[in-house]
Amino acid sequence: MELETGRIYPVRLCSGEIRAWRFEGRDGRGFAWWRDAETGVGFSEAGVLYAWELLPEGECDA
Repeated sequence: MELETGRIYPVRLCSGEIRAWRFEGRDGRGFAWWRDAETGVGFSEAGVLYAWELLPEGECDA
């Protein structure tokens, strides 16, 4: 899946919680950067310490 910079994606965490994350793009090392739409906290995929998955479009209302 090709991610679009600035787009908000619904994400399911390993706990079952669904969050809305905005894709911020990739850095020079190729790591994807995200920003939680609710909290405003930015983070790299390399720093996420729990399992998560992008949900298919239309699967939730996030």
